[in-house]
Amino acid sequence: MDQLSLPLDCLISIFTFLNEDDLITASYVCKEWHEAAETPWLWRELCLHRWGFCNLSQLLSDADRYTWKRYYLRRSSLEMNMKSGRSGGDYTCKSLKGHKGRVISIAYLVENSTIQNSWNSTPIVCSASSDGTVKAWDIHKGVNLWSSSGQNPLTAMLTDPQQCVVGAADSTGTIKLWKGQTGEELASYSSGSSQSTLLFFSMDGSSFLMVGTTLGSLLTLSSPLLSELSRHVVCDSFRLNVLLSSPDKKWILTASKESADLSPKVFWSQSVCCPVKDEDTVCLNLPVTGCSAAVFLPSQPARLAVIHSEGLDSQKALTVFDLSLKKSKYKEEPQAQQVESFKLDLSHWHSDIILQAKGNSTILVTDGNDLKVYTLKGALIANFKDHLQPIVSLCVDNFRVVTASRDLSLRVLTWRNDRDKGLTLESQYHLLGGSHTMSRGFTQVTCDYASIVASVESVDGKDALKAYVFNS
Repeated sequence: MDQLSLPLDCLISIFTFLNEDDLITASYVCKEWHEAAETPWLWRELCLHRWGFCNLSQLLSDADRYTWKRYYLRRSSLEMNMKSGRSGGDYTCKSLKGHKGRVISIAYLVENSTIQNSWNSTPIVCSASSDGTVKAWDIHKGVNLWSSSGQNPLTAMLTDPQQCVVGAADSTGTIKLWKGQTGEELASYSSGSSQSTLLFFSMDGSSFLMVGTTLGSLLTLSSPLLSELSRHVVCDSFRLNVLLSSPDKKWILTASKESADLSPKVFWSQSVCCPVKDEDTVCLNLPVTGCSAAVFLPSQPARLAVIHSEGLDSQKALTVFDLSLKKSKYKEEPQAQQVESFKLDLSHWHSDIILQAKGNSTILVTDGNDLKVYTLKGALIANFKDHLQPIVSLCVDNFRVVTASRDLSLRVLTWRNDRDKGLTLESQYHLLGGSHTMSRGFTQVTCDYASIVASVESVDGKDALKAYVFNS
């Protein structure tokens, strides 16, 4: 029997053993092999084997334009470019200028993600400045889309991509929300706090804005109307500068970094967003003090890691808790079960430790110029020394880690699943921010699936953004 006359089903079965390069080569052999190699099921299996999840609904909605093969080839090409980082070929870099003061915050309003077609969206990034303005940028074109009217120096900003809303607070405590598409002002609220910590939060189809104040109060406002729903004193006279929500949306963490004697407090989100008259607020002080940083592990519903003081010598430790709610007939009792705890071997003394997490068991901690990676049980699995000056910002996603430093460089590291070692992180390349005569260093970094945006402190006081957009 002629081997080129095998039935289509047999060819498809054989081709399941090929990788993408061999599959493409086989498609050029003859008409029958081409038909078999183009089978969507083969490319779907390659996608699911490599990434675990792909946007099936989008591929099915427009099968002529979006095929599994096209998805696989373009996404793998994008990831290859993001891993190699060759200037001029793998990405384009644009400088976004227009602020007349220091950039105090940057955040994506519209972003690409792995569950979208990662080459189809136009990312929009918002920035806030001490010049009193919020600006929205199209980072592909490098143009300013809109700017808010000037107000007092801004101290905090964040975005809510779900509502397409931007929020910011100024030095007088005025909090404003704007429409993300147009910059139209939606609402204003006066908190009376010279420094505010902001957190957008959604639950059961409703949206909220959490505000941490200078005097240690937690305010819960409706969004986008900014009506006050509840107010709770967390740490009297100390700034509430840590606000986080759990992945399952059931818990809000609050903490102050300004006192070694204060304990972080967690609130059951229902009790602060939808308070019931004459009912006690459901909350719990964690059994640690001196919070330096905290993060919820993204692949667990309510697993919280906290860096805190340990002992009289200011030794730092990391403790992991699982949060839960025990319900009885008459009350609801929050519980924090300790999962792990270990001391951190930090070589630099510094106040701003950055803590991030990957999956359900990988912890990343900045230590001066260094980035350290721990397992949940405290084993140090990597220590990267890529920077000459302290790391000031850190961005972590499922594909890579990006560190920003005062040495005017970003370092890109990528995740890899090793058969023997499990999940590992590999240092890849630097992205440079320009001339040291014009700039003092990077101050913040954020990223989506296909781009990186960072703020650069300028010598003349007019900070700029650098946008690195990777090609697919």
